[in-house]
Amino acid sequence: MDSNEATTSESVSKKKGKTKKVKRKVKSDEAPVQEMEQAEGEETEKKSESGPCFPPTFSVSEIKNKQRRHSMFLKLKEEKRKAPPKEVPKTIENQRIYDETTVNPEDEEVAFDEGTDEFSAYFNRLTNPKVLITTSDRPRGRTVRFCEQLATVIPHAHVYYRRGLALKRVIPQCVSRGFTYLMVINEDRKVPNGLVLCHLPDGPTAHFKVSNVRLRKEMKRRGKDPTEHVPEVILNNFTTRLGHSIGRMFAALFPHDPQFVGRQVATFHNQRDFIFFRFHRYIFKNEKKVGIQELGPRFTLKLRSLQKGTFDSKFGEYEWVHKRHEMDSSRRKFHL
Repeated sequence: MDSNEATTSESVSKKKGKTKKVKRKVKSDEAPVQEMEQAEGEETEKKSESGPCFPPTFSVSEIKNKQRRHSMFLKLKEEKRKAPPKEVPKTIENQRIYDETTVNPEDEEVAFDEGTDEFSAYFNRLTNPKVLITTSDRPRGRTVRFCEQLATVIPHAHVYYRRGLALKRVIPQCVSRGFTYLMVINEDRKVPNGLVLCHLPDGPTAHFKVSNVRLRKEMKRRGKDPTEHVPEVILNNFTTRLGHSIGRMFAALFPHDPQFVGRQVATFHNQRDFIFFRFHRYIFKNEKKVGIQELGPRFTLKLRSLQKGTFDSKFGEYEWVHKRHEMDSSRRKFHL
C-alpha cells in the first residue's frame, strides 16, 4: 500500500509540473497577441482622430445615419474644391531677356552722362522748350488736323507749313528763332505714318514710325478740348540706356513746372518697344477714387533710328538703328 501511494503521488506531482509548464507556455504565447491588439487599437485611435478610414470602393450612400452621411458628403465636396495652386502664366514681359544696358538711377556713370548730354541745359533750367511742328510736302486734311491737335497738347508749340523747303534749310531758321525742337509729321496715303523729332541746336534726332492715330472726333466718350494749362508728364518703363535718352527727349518737350489746376496729364508708356501716347484729364471724386477722361489725340510710336546731331540723311552718324532680323530672331529682346 505504501509503495502504491508513493507511486501515485509522484505521478500526480509530475502531472502538476506538466500543467504548470503548459500554462507558462500559453501565457508566453498570449503576450505578443496582446501587444498586437494594443498596437491595432492605437492605429484605430489615430485613424479616428485624423478622419474615418473607408475601403477604396466605399460610397457615401452606404452610410445609414443621415447626419453622418450629410457631413461626409460636405467633407468630400470641400476636398474636391481644393484645386492645386495656379502657375504664373508665361508672358513676353516676364520672359524678357535681360539687357546689359539697363539703367540704375544711382549709378555715378549715368549721373555724369545726364549732366553732360544734350538735354542737360533743359534739366538745369537754362532753356525753355519751344517746339516747331511741320509736315511733309502737300499734307492732307487728316495730317493737318493731327498737327493742330498736337500743338494744343504741347505748350509753346507752333505749326508751320514747309512750302517745299528742305529740312537742312529749316533747321538753321529754327535755331535763329529760338526753337528747341523740330517735329516733322510724315504721311502716306493720306494717313500719318512717321515722326522725326530733332532736338536743337545740337541734336540728337529720332525717327519714329507712327500708327493707330485717332483724332478727337474719332474717340468715344471724349472730354472737352484741353485747356492752355501746362500738363503733367508721365514716362513709364524706359529702363535701358537707349530708353533713358528717349525718355529725356520726350520730357524736354514740356515745361518744368506743370499747372496742377488744369488736371491734365500726358503719358508716354513703353511696352515691348512700342510707345503709347495718351492725354487725360483727371478729377478727384473722393479721397480714394479718381475719375479719368481721355482728351485725345492718341497714337503709337515705334523707334526706327537715333542719330547724333541734327537731321542729316546722307552723312549723319547713327547711335542706334532698328534691325529687322534682330526682331525676327528674338521676340523677347527689347531695346527701350
